[in-house]
Amino acid sequence: MLYFKHKAESKANIKLNTNRKKSTGHTLAEETGKISYNMTNDYMFRAVLQKSEKVLKGLIGALLHVDPESLDVEITNPITLGQSFENKDFILDISVSIKDKAKLNLEMQMVNYGNWKERSLSYLCRSFDNVYKGQDYITVEPVIQISFLDFPLFPESPEFYATYMMKNIKTDAVYTDKLRLSVVELNSISLATEEDCLYQIDKWAKFFKVKTWEELKTMAMTNQYMEAAANTIFEISSDENIRELCRRRAEFEAFERQQNAEIAQLKKSNTALTQANADKDAEIARLKQLIASLQPN
Repeated sequence: MLYFKHKAESKANIKLNTNRKKSTGHTLAEETGKISYNMTNDYMFRAVLQKSEKVLKGLIGALLHVDPESLDVEITNPITLGQSFENKDFILDISVSIKDKAKLNLEMQMVNYGNWKERSLSYLCRSFDNVYKGQDYITVEPVIQISFLDFPLFPESPEFYATYMMKNIKTDAVYTDKLRLSVVELNSISLATEEDCLYQIDKWAKFFKVKTWEELKTMAMTNQYMEAAANTIFEISSDENIRELCRRRAEFEAFERQQNAEIAQLKKSNTALTQANADKDAEIARLKQLIASLQPN
């Protein structure tokens, strides 16, 4: 496993870089009010993590319980930030190679299509198939799929940060630690464990969801990695192309949510209609039976 303990940073050691200026001439210290797009926007999530290796290390270190500075990371599927795309075929998952440790896939998912278990497993298996021709299978690198979801994966048993591996169903023995799925439920922060809080995973989740510049600056005082994230959001928010692509992603997600809601309502209506028809057929059958019983022999 990749886990080892490290000390959380002292808040007193963090000094926010409020002198960085956007093209408007404003500094982060001067920004107030609503943030146009936070890191729950999957394009902003991708842009921040691709733009700042420090943020990428800080987030991964928290999730894997390792010292961020010990990580040698590389995004293996970079995109050209600000370049136009088609929503229907654009995927914003982030593939990361952690040298001498693992392959990692990160994804922000705000819309529940009802298929996340299968979809995340597909991502994981594709990443695991990384043995080059002629190599021994023992050389395969561990792969980890980490999903940030804005909905509970298992509504009957919500959990803030959960990790899944293949196990023997009788003995609970782990088959291998080279195949792992983790899920962070952004709407279940209150369920964070002491360990989650120790590594500030709960604070990362809160950071993703901040709605104002005031909240962002307060969260940036938590540690140097969130400070870097705040400065990166401030910096790239001045890029008109990136703002436009964030807007398009937000509109697409809103459309998808509305479509899913309409489909769910249609299914509910169809279920109710099916039940009503079944009740009507049952009542007709009952009445026919009653009429038949009343007829003289």
